[in-house]
Amino acid sequence: MSVANIAQTDPDHEARLQFLTWDRTPADIDSPEHKARLAHWARVAGASFAPTAYVAAEAAIFTTHLVLGEQSWIAGHALVRGDVEFGAHSTVNPYAMISGKVRCGNGVRIASHVSIVGFNHGFDDPSMPIHTQKHESLGITIEDDVWIGANAVVLDGVTVGRGAVIAAGAVVSKDVPPLAIVGGVPAKVVRYRGQGKANRGDAVAVLARLGAAAQAQWPDILARHREQGEYVSREADGQARRSARHRNDAIEIAAGFGAVPEGLDVAATLAELQTLQDPATGLFPDPHQKPAAGQAMRDNGLALYNVLSVGYAIEVLGGQPLHKIAAVEDLSAGELCDWLDGLSWRERAWSAGSVVDAIGTALYFNARYFSTGRTRETLFGWLALKQDRGTGLWGSPTTAEGLLQPVNGFYRLTRGTYAQFGLPVPQAERAIDSVLLNYRNYGGFSGPTYTACNLLDTIHPLLLCLKQTDYRRGEAEAIARAVIERAEQRWVAGEGFAFADGQQPGLQGTEMWLSVVHLAADLLGIAYSFAFVPKGVHRTKAVGLGL
Repeated sequence: MSVANIAQTDPDHEARLQFLTWDRTPADIDSPEHKARLAHWARVAGASFAPTAYVAAEAAIFTTHLVLGEQSWIAGHALVRGDVEFGAHSTVNPYAMISGKVRCGNGVRIASHVSIVGFNHGFDDPSMPIHTQKHESLGITIEDDVWIGANAVVLDGVTVGRGAVIAAGAVVSKDVPPLAIVGGVPAKVVRYRGQGKANRGDAVAVLARLGAAAQAQWPDILARHREQGEYVSREADGQARRSARHRNDAIEIAAGFGAVPEGLDVAATLAELQTLQDPATGLFPDPHQKPAAGQAMRDNGLALYNVLSVGYAIEVLGGQPLHKIAAVEDLSAGELCDWLDGLSWRERAWSAGSVVDAIGTALYFNARYFSTGRTRETLFGWLALKQDRGTGLWGSPTTAEGLLQPVNGFYRLTRGTYAQFGLPVPQAERAIDSVLLNYRNYGGFSGPTYTACNLLDTIHPLLLCLKQTDYRRGEAEAIARAVIERAEQRWVAGEGFAFADGQQPGLQGTEMWLSVVHLAADLLGIAYSFAFVPKGVHRTKAVGLGL
């Protein structure tokens, strides 16, 4: 039917096409009036149109360059100006505004009253009126299969990834990951397409089953690892090993379920843990390890680690350390910086990060229970200056292990400092890049590298950094789901978790893996589904600086 015939049967057809442009027909596209409009815009607006493209009569086109692909259309009262390209099957609804340099792929849907602004006014020089300052145009890229909801705003410099959905009213000022659904002001990732209720429900179900099993079995697991009144570990080779840590792991496992180990005398245990603290330094040497001759206590790895292990166990039982940790608090700024500078950042960044973890935790205990000076400021100042701006990490990769050492060191360092005191992590997006690259380089830590340590040192940094940004959230959530799904398979009924594949289940592996699963669930926003909540070393609640 010709346009004239359509007009006779539907006198409102032309008016409707301004608003309901999807009602266009081949006759409308091929009509002399439409072809004349396209020819006009080709002359005055640098436009080129695919044979099946359509532009409504009341659209405002003021471009220097315009491309409109097959089966694409622009509705009436839409404004398109600048340097704009649309692929095939892309649509612009009434009152949308596309300005500046904008590149849209195939299948892009732009709702009414959307503003896509591919330029910006200069305003940095306060001595000049804004209207006299230069414009800049970084450009906007909108990849294939994107839906932009009504009244949304997309600002200059943004790339919207393939398959993304921008909710109505959102203001998009940062790149949107592929398949992300974003909303709000500023826009943040709500979830990802294909990762909706079904997948979320699967993870919730796994967490419920695993949590119920662990909650029912933890008393027997603790009893299994108790010999002659002491908790032991047999994970590595089956030989019983004794350390202050094993009792603390037992205390933390029970605490995660809101209990204490069966038969534990809380008052006597608390007093015994408190007496482990050295009154002079405030550190916690391990009673099962004889220190090396002439070794300063702060150079003893267990004495430092026990600031966390023993210190948090004391808190879990309702007590506090008896002495200020003077080995950290009484240092001058120069002495603290010399200590930090002398750590093994190049060869063993994990070990160096563990020292910072102990230092930060010592400062936490001092600030909470005793007195503290300016040492925290020195520590955080040193960290700010020493971070690698390219990787977002501290320390160097190694030839043998790549990024493993600085990534694992990042967990230890940030756990005791930025996470514990509730401070934002500098260069969070670069750190996410490094953690995900390390995970990929190790094949998701398959085989012998699939250990509680490597997964903890992946999940915790991602969770911490994603509190500040939605950058690459979809990839982080995929890792979290994989951890939860595999954890159920790794659980040994009545025995718990092994620290690493091929080892025996034990207290260390059980506490760490339960904590890793909680962190993964927290990253997905479904921690409520898991019965275990870490209360000690792996707790996630920040204390803040006010104390």
